[in-house]
Amino acid sequence: MSPLADLPALPRRLAAAEPGWTETTDVVVVGSGIAGLTAALYLREQGLHVTVVTKVNIDDGSTRWAQGGIAGVLDPLDTPQAHAYDTEIAGVGLCDPAAVRVLVEEGPARIRELIRRGAEFDRNPDGSLMLTREGGHRADRIVHAGGDATGAEVQRALHEAVRRDPWIRLVEHALVLDLLRAADGRACGVTLHVLGEGSEDGVGAVLARAVVLATGGMGQIFSSTTNPSVSTGDGVALALRAGAEVTDVEFVQFHPTSFVSAGVTSVQRPLISEALRGEGAYLVDEAGERFMLGQHEQAELAPRDVVAKGIYRVLRATGADHVYLDARHLGKEFLEGRFPTIMASTRSAGVDPATDLIPVAPAAHYASGGVRTDLHGRTSIDGLYACGEVACTGVHGANRLASNSLLEGLVFARRIADDIARELPPRAEPVRTAATGSWAVDPAIRAELQRVMTRGAGVLRSADSLATAAKELTRLAEQRSRPNNAAWEVTNLLTVATTLVASASSRRETRGCHWREDHPTAADEWRGHLLNALAPDGAHTQDFQEMA
Repeated sequence: MSPLADLPALPRRLAAAEPGWTETTDVVVVGSGIAGLTAALYLREQGLHVTVVTKVNIDDGSTRWAQGGIAGVLDPLDTPQAHAYDTEIAGVGLCDPAAVRVLVEEGPARIRELIRRGAEFDRNPDGSLMLTREGGHRADRIVHAGGDATGAEVQRALHEAVRRDPWIRLVEHALVLDLLRAADGRACGVTLHVLGEGSEDGVGAVLARAVVLATGGMGQIFSSTTNPSVSTGDGVALALRAGAEVTDVEFVQFHPTSFVSAGVTSVQRPLISEALRGEGAYLVDEAGERFMLGQHEQAELAPRDVVAKGIYRVLRATGADHVYLDARHLGKEFLEGRFPTIMASTRSAGVDPATDLIPVAPAAHYASGGVRTDLHGRTSIDGLYACGEVACTGVHGANRLASNSLLEGLVFARRIADDIARELPPRAEPVRTAATGSWAVDPAIRAELQRVMTRGAGVLRSADSLATAAKELTRLAEQRSRPNNAAWEVTNLLTVATTLVASASSRRETRGCHWREDHPTAADEWRGHLLNALAPDGAHTQDFQEMA
């Protein structure tokens, strides 16, 4: 039987009232992290009017939580070829070499443009950029800010730049619902729900000549994640409902070192940056032994999937819920200067890295897959673009290399803006579609959905665990609700969770951050991409595309 047979049918449209208000713009950008704000600023440089809609506040996405930094070839002794090599090794045979080449060759210029926009990165006494190393990199090429507060600094700089531009309209507390399409099928805007005052209180529509999705990830489908609560896969779910192709969603990267503490009770776990291991911290088990030695030539600095699997093996063997990161030998002065965010976070929970071992365990961190795009950020729907974690550009393959994510947002935001400026069509009126197949699930299922996904499709997967997850998702899909923000969010979670289970069930191998217990090795016949879409009735469809 096909692994898709037990999966629930999904809505092709969210149940929602018809738009009660409308506004127009040249381009609507959905999302306000590094990808969305950078795209908006580049679009403005092209002379276009831009509306940025964001789910809560402008600074509430994943970007500000990024600790480590941005990878880029900024050292004269480093080369784009070396960066590309490290990226493709981490991606375990599934990276698109052309996309990787774009990333590593255009990345340094985009970082310099970010600096010109006001981002202040850490520098050496001579004024040169301070560079560090993270897992999977064989050179020091990571720029950082505030020690371990790179994302916060990048978000600050972009936020201020956007606020200064009167032709960028910012709509906060706006949950995107569905894509609007013209008679020729082209994207021509979005519907959304805005929590606000006056005429913008409720469901409305932003009509545009192009739509850019920059909604971030989907880490909230799991019980433990480094993602904020807003990361519910809204962009991927919207794209699926609209008929776009989504690929590589089985490759969800679990960050090896999230902070485990009795004082941390929320789904979002504090991140212990890989840069700490880059500076010399190492992993130990309960006996104080370094278990990554001998598992990989780079030990604790192996690619993230390798380290996460190494930790998980220890947890499974011992029954513990964490291992330890030992940074004590780095010294209090160094730790406080280089990692002030981590020091404050752990100390607030009673753990001082200068004197204590740091309890850590893997947590869902980054979606390497997403809405399929080409090298210009174009999706399979004309006029719909995707950028950042919501997109699958082909850069990351089966496992993202550390600190390539912020770089990808910068590089492809610029490419999207250039493409839109070249090909922007006249404004078109949306064609109203029938509400057939529109519904929302009960928001009360959210925690149970997260438990189902963690047990069945988390770090370790098998045919049996995934089949159980599929049946449980089908049961949860039957619990419907009247439409509201919480119901729409959980419907998006259900949509991306179901798509992940579909791909993870089909891919019968272990590759990158997809680990199948019943298929423990990589297989040449699976060197390719699973393309997912929704049929008109909401059923999953899937094709396999071999690598060239």
